Amino acid sequence: MLRQFLPTRKRDFDSLSEQEILALAISSEEDDGRIYRSYAQWLRDDYPDSAKIFDEMAEEEDDHRRWLIDMHVKKFGETIPLIRREHVKGFYERKPDWLVKPKGVDEVRKQAAEMEAQACRFYAEAGRRTTDASIRKLLGDLARAEAGHIGTAMEAEKNFTPEDVKASEREMEHKQFVLTYVQPGLAGLMDGSVSTLAPVFATAFATHDTWTTFLVGIAASVGAGISMGFTEVASDDGVISGRGSPIKRGLTTGIMTTIGGLGHALPYLIPEFWTATILAIAIVFVELWAIAWIQNRYMETSWGRAIFQVVLGGSLVFAAGVLIGAG
Repeated sequence: MLRQFLPTRKRDFDSLSEQEILALAISSEEDDGRIYRSYAQWLRDDYPDSAKIFDEMAEEEDDHRRWLIDMHVKKFGETIPLIRREHVKGFYERKPDWLVKPKGVDEVRKQAAEMEAQACRFYAEAGRRTTDASIRKLLGDLARAEAGHIGTAMEAEKNFTPEDVKASEREMEHKQFVLTYVQPGLAGLMDGSVSTLAPVFATAFATHDTWTTFLVGIAASVGAGISMGFTEVASDDGVISGRGSPIKRGLTTGIMTTIGGLGHALPYLIPEFWTATILAIAIVFVELWAIAWIQNRYMETSWGRAIFQVVLGGSLVFAAGVLIGAG
C-alpha cells in the first residue's frame, strides 16, 4: 500500500543499455509527434503556414520512430521495453500543450525549437555511449536531423540572417547561465531563507539568548547548505537536461542555501535581544522580496505568483517560528 506514495527511483542515463536507449528514443519520438500534431491543429485556422511546418515535423518524427523501431527489431527483436523520459534521471520534460498554447504562436515555435535542441543533445550523447556501429550511425544521423529542425521550428516563415543567429546564440548562453547558476542558486536561496526561519526565530523567542540563537542559525544554515548541495549534485548529471556541471550546480545551491540562512542568523551576534531581532526581521523581508525579484527577473514568474510563493509563504513560516518560540 505504501509503495504508491514513495518516489519512483529513476535510472541514470549512463546505466541504460543500447536496447533501452533505442526504446527511450522510440517513446520520445512518439510523444514529440503527437505534440507537433497538436500544435498544427491549433494553428491551422490562423497560421496555416506554421501549421503546415508542424505537420511536416510530425511526419518526420514518425519517420524517425520507424527507423528506430526497425533498428530495434533488427538488433533485439520485436519486444520493445517500456521506458520513457520520466524513468531517466535528468532527462528533459515536455510542457503540456495547455501551458504552451495560451501564450501564442511565438511561444509554440520557441517550445518546438527547444524540443529539437533537447532531442539533438540526447541523440549526440546516446551515440557517444553506443559501441554498435549501425546504432551509432543511426543516432548520429538523428542528431543531425534534429539540429536541422531548430531554425525551422523557431522561425517557420523566415530565413535566418547572421543577426538572427547571433541573437539565438545569445539567448542560448543566457538560458545556460539560468539553468546552471540562477535556477540552482534561487532554489538554494529560497530553501536557506525560508527553511531556517522557524528554527531561528523559535529559538530566539523561546530563549531570548542571542548567542544560542546565532549557533542554531549557523547550524541550520550550514546543514541545509550541505544537504541541498549534495541533493543537487545527485539529482541530475546535466548531460541530457543541458543544465550544466552537477558540481557547479551543487556548489551554487549549497553556497546560496547557506547564505540564505546566515542573513537572519548573523544579527544575533548583537548581544541586545530586541536590537538583533528587529534587524533580523528586517533582513528577512529584504531576503524574501529579493527572491521574488529574482524569480520575476530570471524565471519569468509573475509578480503575483512570486509574492504568493515566497513572501506569503516565508511570512507564514516566520510567524510559525515566533508562535512556537513564544508559546
